[in-house]
Amino acid sequence: MQQPAPVPHEEPSAQSADRTRSVSIFDVAKAAGVSHQTVSRVVNGSPKVRKATRDRVLEVIDELGYKPNRLARALAGGVVRSVTVLTSDTTLYGASLALRGIEEAARAAEFSVAISVLDASAPLTPDDVASRLARPGEPVLVIAFNASGERAWHALPQEFPAAAVVERPEDGRAGSRPEVWLDDRTAAAQATRYLLSLGHRTVHYMAIPSSTARVGQRSDGWRDALAAAGRSVPEPLEGGWSPRSGYLAARALVADPEVTAVLCGNDELALGALRAAREAGRDVPGDLSVVGFDDAPYAGYTHPALTTVRLDFEGLGRGAFGMLYRLLDPENAPLPPLWAEPELIVRESTGPAPGRSR
Repeated sequence: MQQPAPVPHEEPSAQSADRTRSVSIFDVAKAAGVSHQTVSRVVNGSPKVRKATRDRVLEVIDELGYKPNRLARALAGGVVRSVTVLTSDTTLYGASLALRGIEEAARAAEFSVAISVLDASAPLTPDDVASRLARPGEPVLVIAFNASGERAWHALPQEFPAAAVVERPEDGRAGSRPEVWLDDRTAAAQATRYLLSLGHRTVHYMAIPSSTARVGQRSDGWRDALAAAGRSVPEPLEGGWSPRSGYLAARALVADPEVTAVLCGNDELALGALRAAREAGRDVPGDLSVVGFDDAPYAGYTHPALTTVRLDFEGLGRGAFGMLYRLLDPENAPLPPLWAEPELIVRESTGPAPGRSR
């Protein structure tokens, strides 16, 4: 909205002009009764702000005449630094942490972030994907941990500057555009070998959905380790994403006394397996060992505390933005940050196979 023209021959006071020039993010935060980080989230379009808080901050910004640097650049005819993130589900643990890492890195580089949530059932043609961007042709990051994210990544027109967080490629090589991933396959193999080292004759696997039509990389790692050890490879269970789906899938499995070790595709499935084991009268870890994946915040506080694979999703998100930033500004953007390798975190839910001692 344009400001009314000043009264002829009436100059604004020096005090008023100085006040406008000196308004800072901290002034806005104090007037709105929030932290300066909250003001920054509002300015950068983060979805992690309640509507009432967002409205209050925007009202104060308008009242004080605060102009963030990126708005000042836009008003001066400069380029608005922004990126659109395409993701199918912000509630999934890995996707939500990758998004957090992207937001942190983007904010540090003074980029705003827009988020477009993909509908799993919607067609994802190149035109459809392009229409989801906040501005035509702007940079894109895709979180492609599941099938809809993977389809969006492959449908995105090649001329768009873009990078993606993906499931580890089968051959371990990136495609023609920047991609980052965690080595789920090696991590799953490590977890499986650990269970075999405890004397378990084999390890059963409860899978999360893969981003591709084929078996996921965690399933492959589990299968690799069993085959290398010359052990039988049981048919994997399809577990879904949630504790409930894990519970329903695991009930018959964990009731079988011949089953002594289960690797789960994520910690939510492991929660369901622990519940099913309790109902079946199986002691964990005395009768049954359970391993999760991801190391969600609650994993160390379950009963028993969950052995799991720790994955650095936030670091992966920061790395994805870093690769996109280097693509956009190779002379000035810093090198993309590294993320931590997967790590097996041994807690209380695993132990020697029945009849074995450490």
